[in-house]
Amino acid sequence: MTPSDPTQLPQHLTRRRFVRNSGLVAGAATFSAPHIVGAQGNESPLKLGLVGCGGRGSGAANQALIADKNVTLSAVADVFQKDADAAIETLKKRHGNQVTTPQRHIGLDAYKKVIENCDVIILATPPGFRPKMLREAVEAGKHVFCEKPVAVDAPGVRSVIESAKLAAEKKLTLISGFCWRYQDAHRALFDKVHSGMIGEITNMFSTYYSSPVKPMPSANRRPAGTSDVAWQIQNWYNFSWLSGDSLVEQAIHSVDKIAWATRDIDPISAVATGGRQIPAEGGNIYDHFHVAYEYPNNLRCHIGSRQQTGCYGETHDYITGTKGSATIARGQCLVRGDENWRAGSELNNDMYQAEHDALFESIRKGEAKNDGKLMAHSTMLGIMGRMAAYTGQKITWDEALNSEQVLAPDSLGWDDQFAAGEVPLPGQTQFS
Repeated sequence: MTPSDPTQLPQHLTRRRFVRNSGLVAGAATFSAPHIVGAQGNESPLKLGLVGCGGRGSGAANQALIADKNVTLSAVADVFQKDADAAIETLKKRHGNQVTTPQRHIGLDAYKKVIENCDVIILATPPGFRPKMLREAVEAGKHVFCEKPVAVDAPGVRSVIESAKLAAEKKLTLISGFCWRYQDAHRALFDKVHSGMIGEITNMFSTYYSSPVKPMPSANRRPAGTSDVAWQIQNWYNFSWLSGDSLVEQAIHSVDKIAWATRDIDPISAVATGGRQIPAEGGNIYDHFHVAYEYPNNLRCHIGSRQQTGCYGETHDYITGTKGSATIARGQCLVRGDENWRAGSELNNDMYQAEHDALFESIRKGEAKNDGKLMAHSTMLGIMGRMAAYTGQKITWDEALNSEQVLAPDSLGWDDQFAAGEVPLPGQTQFS
């Protein structure tokens, strides 16, 4: 029986581990999940495991169960019993006999049991934990749906790159939560951009202006005796070691569209501004950013993001080329130039569902699909922008990718005290 109080568990979680030698890779590659054999087609029943039972995790599990009726929810993991219980109750109402008696595992290390006992793993915890969990799932021979972003710092991204390579070697499917890549209208627009319909891209501006996602509660709402780690995980969005900051966690979708437009090539450098205007006791993330990415051939791509109430809001993308322009705005995908184009309603698919349809289609066909390169690249692009804003310096791609800065210790326990750091100050915060 699993305790309902996560504070009673020996919860120490190492967030990263790299493949240290070829023997480890070879040893890991010999392990396969109960129903999964290389790249062969597979019609066997599959056990689904959910790690992270919040709204996004529960939604992803719902879409997975819709995608394949020969899948059952076998186990869930979360640090909070109430969230695990709520996810199972909701999913059971929707899917009946696909959700019978899932195991509930509670605690920071509960994900291990899910990976051990399931065939397909959904990773939907705060991003700071994803590199470690992804590595263990891939080493165990499991197919994975990994939410975005996939890391919060460069060492985490490098770990994800290695995990994606290992998944490819083992012919495992790895699908990312960069959901716009699975939206048909967006796919059609970027196909037209890449085919030269607007000529050579000269600049791009993306916006993600919204209200705060998870406002930080005041310090007097922290229950007596609650450790730093427990409090920070309860309010994970407000701490960079858990969320990566607002640019990397939410506005990363717009960053990803910049990466998509530029064919996922590496930028040269980035300069940025940002800061926090609205006070938040204890949190250390920014509530606004503006990043300018420099690419080869004098191409500049910008993203502006804001999480403030009472302000103008939009999440648009404006691409300018030598022969025309492309715009994603108010749910419409448009191209203007020598030939005009607008995405029709037939391209308005459910991108969240499409991700999971692709996941299970690839498993059933034995044709492993791997989003590892794009999900690591777009995450690193966001982290690079955050680094430039935090420090006030021009940061090159190589500097960002090779950074050794780790936002939190490799191992933290639920009862640990941990100072997450103050809000960074450009010109004073140092790049590392």
